Amino acid sequence: MTKFFFKISIFSLLVFASCTKDETNENPIVIDATQKDPLTIDQITTKIDESFAAQNSFNWKEASNHMLWSAIYQGQKIATIGFGNSENDFDRSKSSNNANIQQELLDIILKYEGKELDKVLISSDEYLNLVDVLIEKQETVIALRRSKFIRYIEPADYRYIESKGIVERSTSSSSSSGCGYESETLSTSDYTTITPNARMPWNFPLHNINAAWNVSTGSGVTIGVIDTGVSPNQSLLGTSFNNGLSSGRTVQKYGTYVDSIWPWSTTTDGPNDQCGHGTSMASVATAPRNNAGLPVGVAYNANLITYRAASNVVLEGYHEHNGVKNAFTALGNNASVKIISMSMGHIISVGKIEDGVRYAYGKGKLIFCAGGTSTSFTSFAGVIFPAWMAEAVAVTGVKEGTSNQKCDVCHNGSKIDFTVQMQRTSSGNTVPVTSYYNAQNDYVGGSSVATATTAGIAALVWSKNPTWTRDQVLTKMKQSATYYPTRDANYGHGNINAFLAVQ
Repeated sequence: MTKFFFKISIFSLLVFASCTKDETNENPIVIDATQKDPLTIDQITTKIDESFAAQNSFNWKEASNHMLWSAIYQGQKIATIGFGNSENDFDRSKSSNNANIQQELLDIILKYEGKELDKVLISSDEYLNLVDVLIEKQETVIALRRSKFIRYIEPADYRYIESKGIVERSTSSSSSSGCGYESETLSTSDYTTITPNARMPWNFPLHNINAAWNVSTGSGVTIGVIDTGVSPNQSLLGTSFNNGLSSGRTVQKYGTYVDSIWPWSTTTDGPNDQCGHGTSMASVATAPRNNAGLPVGVAYNANLITYRAASNVVLEGYHEHNGVKNAFTALGNNASVKIISMSMGHIISVGKIEDGVRYAYGKGKLIFCAGGTSTSFTSFAGVIFPAWMAEAVAVTGVKEGTSNQKCDVCHNGSKIDFTVQMQRTSSGNTVPVTSYYNAQNDYVGGSSVATATTAGIAALVWSKNPTWTRDQVLTKMKQSATYYPTRDANYGHGNINAFLAVQ
C-alpha cells in the first residue's frame, strides 16, 4: 500500500510540473492593439534617457515587454539570452543541465516564431550559458520572459549611443570614440630620461613607481589588455618588445572583433589596432625600457597579451559585445594570465560581457576596468559598465597633486576603487606614451590611462609575491593607497603608492 501511494504521489508531482510548465508557456498571449507595432529608435532612446534622468541608470530587465521587443526588432532582430538555474548559473562547465535548458528555450522560440532552428539560432557560447538568436515576434519575447530559466534577455544590437549621433571617429585620441593616430612632441618637463635612454612619464614618481622598480619590474607576470588591438607600426610593442632592460619576456596578439554588420560572420579582422587607443594602453602598462628614447611602461618586464575586441572604446553593437566577451573567456582560460585590463565600456550593462567578466573572475583573474571618460557625451553618468561590477576594480584619473579632484573628462562615484594622477595642473598635459607609429610620442589621458597604470602596478606587486592570490595582491594595493583603511565616497582608496605596495 505504501509503495502504491508513493507511485501515485510521484505521478501527481509529474503532472503538476507539466501543468506548471504549460501554464507558463501555453497560456494565451494577448498584446494590446496599441503595442503591436514596435517603437521607433527615437522612442526607445527617449525611454532610456527618461530612466537615466529618474534614477541615473537603465537595465533591460526593467524594460516592458513592448520596449524590449522593440529594441530587439530595431537592432537587426538579434537577441541575447542568458539562461540557467539561477542568476549565478552562467558557467557551462558548472551547469549540469544547461543543454536541456537551452533546448527548452529554443523550442519556445521555434514554436512562436514558426521557423526552423537554422533560421533562429545564430550562436551558442562554448563556455557560457547564453545563445544569440533572431526574434521577430513580441509573443516570443513574452513567452521567454515567463520561463524560470531566463537570467536575462537583451537586444544584442541596439545602439543607444549611435542613435544619439554623438560618437565621431577622429584623428585625435580625445575624440568621443577614443581613437586617434596622432603623435605629439613631449614637453621636456613631462618626462625624465632614465637608463639606457628611455623616458619616464612625469606621473610615475608621484606614485613611487620608479622607487618600486628597485624591488620589482613585473617579471614573470602576464597582463592581458582587452582593447582595440596594438599597432603593427609600433615595434616597441612588437619586435622590440623584448630587449634592453626588458629582456626575457613575451608579447602575444589576438583578435576577437568581427568587422561586419552580418551577425553570422565569425571571421575577425585580426589583432592590429585600427583606432590607436589599444596601442596607448599597452604602452602605459608594459612598454619596454630600452634605448629607443620613448616612454617606458609601468611593468616593463611583464609579459603582454593583447586582444583587439572592439573598434573603439564605446562598446556598442553585436560584434563588439561578442569580441569583448570572447576576449574575457579566452584570458580567463589562459593559465599564464594573472591581470586583465580593459579601458572601454558603456553606460548600459551588457549581459554577455557581464558573464565574460564573471567567468574570468572565477578563474582567479584580477580585473581592472576604466571608471569612465567623457568628452561630448555621457558626462551625466557615474562609473560606467563593466567597472561598476563587483568583480571589477574601477579606476579613474585625478589631477596632479590630488587624490580627490577628477580630471576634466573623468568620471567618479562610489564604485571607484583607485585613482591615478594623470592630468597636470599647470599645462593640463596628460601622460606620455609611445605613439601609433615608430619613434614617435603621444599624450593620453582619462580613466583609460589610469586603469592601464594600475594594472601595471598590480603586476609589480604580483611579481614580487608570485605565490599570492588575487585578493592578497589587491589588499596590498589598498593598504598602500591614500585613504586606507577608509574609502572616500567618490575616489575609493585613492592614489596607490607603488613602492609601499611592493614592500
